[in-house]
Amino acid sequence: MQEKHISSAFDRDLEKLQALIMKMGGLVENSIHDATEALINRDEELANRVRKADKQIDALEEDVNQQVARTLALRAPIAGDLRTVLSVLKISANLERCGDYTKNLAKRTSALVQMPNIEGVSASIRRMARDVGLMLKDALDAYIQRDAELAEQVRQRDDDIDQMYNAMFRELLTHMMEDPRNITAAMHLHFIAKNVERMGDHVTSISEQVIYLVTGELPEDSRPKSDATPYSAETGD
Repeated sequence: MQEKHISSAFDRDLEKLQALIMKMGGLVENSIHDATEALINRDEELANRVRKADKQIDALEEDVNQQVARTLALRAPIAGDLRTVLSVLKISANLERCGDYTKNLAKRTSALVQMPNIEGVSASIRRMARDVGLMLKDALDAYIQRDAELAEQVRQRDDDIDQMYNAMFRELLTHMMEDPRNITAAMHLHFIAKNVERMGDHVTSISEQVIYLVTGELPEDSRPKSDATPYSAETGD
């Protein structure tokens, strides 16, 4: 009876953690969408709401950390149960980083409002951010459904994000060379594109945690990165 009681309590803990992860994931999905729309429409008010929403995401990550610590202390999970708890911890950390990147997008949007528009680039960023948002949705679905196959599909799709980023980087270089007046705006747009690309990397990490959760092993092959552009400290990773 004691073992059954502990098992039931652990299951309730996992339900709480899963609810926190899904709430956090929903906020990040919304932030990706809203930050992109703020950029496209040069909407400073919406950009400010995105920046404020990041505090909610940070608070949820802290809730996850506290709940995980409590679960580890009270339930002392082992084997598969321990793997489940540790995966939740890593997934929440990746979601929190995605939230940071959407906040960075919003900050750049406020700066771009005062600058001339560079034709076509915003639409490319919207397409890239939309695909990252869809990756995140599928990664969270894979987590809920414990679907390692779907998680692997998400992992492979990150290559498309890298390809879009590389194409955008070359396009921005062209704009800067053709008209030096575009340099400042193009640099802001490059940082935005890089932040979106890094979100794709964190979503990929979430999908890898799902694979680990289901199979007990991380993917053996390191997924090749197509991003060969210079790293920027602005992205924080």
